[in-house]
Amino acid sequence: MTKLIFMGTPAFSVPILEGLSEQGYEIVAVVTQPDRPVGRKKIVQPTPVKEAALKLGIPVLQPEKLSGSQELEQLIALAPDLLVTAAYGQFLPERLLQAPTHGAINVHASLLPKYRGGAPVHYAIIEGEQETGVTIMEMIKKMDAGGIYAQESLPITSTDDVGTMFDKLSLLGKELLLRTLPTLLSGALQPIPQNEEEVTFSPNITREQEAIDWQKTAHQIDCQVRGMRPWPVAFTTYEGARWKIVDVQPQVTKTTATPGTIIEKTKTILAIACGEGTVLHLLRLKPAGKGEQTIASFLNGSGQSVQVGERLGE
Repeated sequence: MTKLIFMGTPAFSVPILEGLSEQGYEIVAVVTQPDRPVGRKKIVQPTPVKEAALKLGIPVLQPEKLSGSQELEQLIALAPDLLVTAAYGQFLPERLLQAPTHGAINVHASLLPKYRGGAPVHYAIIEGEQETGVTIMEMIKKMDAGGIYAQESLPITSTDDVGTMFDKLSLLGKELLLRTLPTLLSGALQPIPQNEEEVTFSPNITREQEAIDWQKTAHQIDCQVRGMRPWPVAFTTYEGARWKIVDVQPQVTKTTATPGTIIEKTKTILAIACGEGTVLHLLRLKPAGKGEQTIASFLNGSGQSVQVGERLGE
């Protein structure tokens, strides 16, 4: 029986872990990030991978930093056949990468060499890509730069966001990994080097990137909003207060108004001028200090004072 160490943290990783267990691989340890405070009340919660591993009866290790830790020595001593990672969230020491008989592989949520880094799904949607996918790759010291064992694409629809794509890519990653492992473990599958000329990066989203630039087109802003939903959520400002923008809809109509200007307000519509004369309707938002609501609820409540001609994002 093949002995595996699995490393992952968020919900994306859970189906992959469960799939390995269901296929009969011997998972001798699961490594995940430490429990962290979550939400406004800062309640410490286990990672989704920890919860799944405990249900499966698999030992869990949670080093704050893997390099130089006691947990690192434990993992090497387990003498695994293979190390599998999926959105773990830390760089792995060279000693650990070299410890397994069949090396270390990663399930990465992009079509490498595009979108190396920690936020590949976010960037694929924000950049308006028509498709993304999953790559099974060898792990080397350089981030997401190892050779490719297998790859499969998946379309991004006009209604997809980070949440829906994570769900789809997680299941695709599980299926692709389970199809790839037998050939890989047999030694019959060799990794194909990535084309360095096609490399792009997807570093973690910054607060500055969350702010909506109304000079962009309605389509670009729609991609940004969906590429930051359900987290971290794009925002704009109105009279100094922050509105988190949860859902929008580009319109076919055109305008000559300055981008960011409110150009139409009814009981159910709030239309904003965007770049290149395009128009966007706000559908759902979260005003400062309030819960998420539909635009109709907002305009019937705290948004009653909003007027046509006012500007957002100033």
